[in-house]
Amino acid sequence: MSERALRGTRLVVTSYETDRGIDLAPRQAVEYACQNGHRFEMPFSVEAEIPPEWECKACGAMALLVDGDGPEEKKGKPARTHWDMLMERRTREELEEVLAERLAVLRSGAMNIAVHPMWRGPSAYCVFLVSPVTG
Repeated sequence: MSERALRGTRLVVTSYETDRGIDLAPRQAVEYACQNGHRFEMPFSVEAEIPPEWECKACGAMALLVDGDGPEEKKGKPARTHWDMLMERRTREELEEVLAERLAVLRSGAMNIAVHPMWRGPSAYCVFLVSPVTG
């Protein structure tokens, strides 16, 4: 019986509640402007902290608060390079010693560089290191 009582109504789309007698939280309209010239307003609660930038509704670029301070500059760490990380683990003298050892191995012929039969050029990256003992 209850299935028939709701037939024909759009429960998902339509709300049967009204806003009568409800006090909404106090709001303020804040205006933003993007670099492409679009201006729009966003409603915020009076108690809310207003963000200095917001995504533009029209183009998706970052819009800045009109009549407000720009976004604060974040102090970020400088990017660490591979060289920086290597220098944290070894001194320059140690690196020169390792380089000299590896160059001595290459110059002595203890390590042969073999090319795979399917190698078709430098873009294939098919170079293998072969020990003279294992062939």
